[in-house]
Amino acid sequence: MIDWKKPNEERNKKSPTRRSRYGGGAISRRDFMGAAAAVAAFTIVPRSVLGGPRNIPPSEKINIAGIGAGGQGASDLRALESQNIVALCDVDWRHAAGTFKRYPDAKKYKDFRVMLDKEDKNVDAVIVATPDHVHAVASMAAIKRGKHVYCEKPLTHSVYEARVLAKAAREHKVATQMGNQGQASEGTRLMCEYIWAGAIGPVREVHVWTDRPLNGLDKVYWPQGVGRPSDTPAAPETLDWDLWLGPAPERPYHPAYVPFKWRGWWDFGTGALGDIGCHSIDPVWRALKLKYPLSVEASCTLVNTETFPVASMVTYYFGAREDMPPVKLTWYDGGLRPPRPEELADGQQFGTNGTLFVGDKGKMLGYTLLPESKRKEFGKPPEVIPRSPGHHQEWIDACKGGKPAGSNFDHAGPLAEAVLLGNVALRPELKEKLTRTSLLWDSTGFKFTNMPEADKYLSCSYREGWEL
Repeated sequence: MIDWKKPNEERNKKSPTRRSRYGGGAISRRDFMGAAAAVAAFTIVPRSVLGGPRNIPPSEKINIAGIGAGGQGASDLRALESQNIVALCDVDWRHAAGTFKRYPDAKKYKDFRVMLDKEDKNVDAVIVATPDHVHAVASMAAIKRGKHVYCEKPLTHSVYEARVLAKAAREHKVATQMGNQGQASEGTRLMCEYIWAGAIGPVREVHVWTDRPLNGLDKVYWPQGVGRPSDTPAAPETLDWDLWLGPAPERPYHPAYVPFKWRGWWDFGTGALGDIGCHSIDPVWRALKLKYPLSVEASCTLVNTETFPVASMVTYYFGAREDMPPVKLTWYDGGLRPPRPEELADGQQFGTNGTLFVGDKGKMLGYTLLPESKRKEFGKPPEVIPRSPGHHQEWIDACKGGKPAGSNFDHAGPLAEAVLLGNVALRPELKEKLTRTSLLWDSTGFKFTNMPEADKYLSCSYREGWEL
């Protein structure tokens, strides 16, 4: 395992309709610790009952099942074709038709719970590439069975899910990886190596921005800031809408949600921050050795209880770490971004997506030192981080007993927690109070110390039959 802390070394039964997934009360420390203990208790079940994980020698192929076989799931499966793709699950077989055709010998299912039960003895590892609201439920179901798990970003839909999923993976000793592929890149390593080499001095401020939900300057990937549709068209014949909803509150089908546009809805997605944050904040997380923020605050365009705002700014404050000073990390989305640094030459692209580190001795845009003269003067930093064999290959190797993958859930869990804390600060129900204060976070107690009413947004409610 790459220690990123040291520069020189490692988811059918319907329940009553709800308008929100979020519980009516705060999560007490007792409730949380009790749930965490329940997760830990999984380990007292004999591994022979759980069915795994089995020991897989490097020379043997892994038997993989895919939950979510279209879209990003199809891409992940292609990246793992060196192994055995033995089972596929998707709630819309038309959407997954291309993947089914590509792997004709794989068993096909619509309900991942059925697949995991029937294929338990045939599957070593599972890919979860569903909408965000199903990530934790599907991943936990696989982990409970002793299966290795690759789950797309963001790791979970709620802060609480990120905490318990990481703990379950650790207790069951399964190999895990979150789908933030950039963590395996050369660029991520260079960012870390420049910072650790002192190229811009101690870093006290970082800006990270994305165009999402916009697509560049004049297009839109998916809508946000909109209300729930009132018409109720019929669902496509190939789509099992009830299974698509999974743990989320029951509501009628509408094309405003699928495919892909679910990202902007509170009940299903995590907005622009959840979509891109686990990608773009990850290199900063590693380079600055971050863990849990001390506080978080946000401002945004009009937001409602159905969808995320069109644009927002979220600011996290982290305390001192090892030899690094406290740092403020500001996130921008929806076309917002920080002021253009004066060191950036006219005509040079600032970008609709990017990262800007501000240090005591200079600035760095992505992994490019500013100004150009400083980059030339400093040169390339010492190479102190092992290079990756590839994001998916890291997971394959870990499944076969190798070192943990670079974005295993012990790393991805805290990262996802921090990212999703930003979405709590964007909740419309809290916006009036949050004009007067920040949210102060107690990571050990798993609560906000100055606003207990915000704690209920750390978790979601689940329909019966879809619980963690």
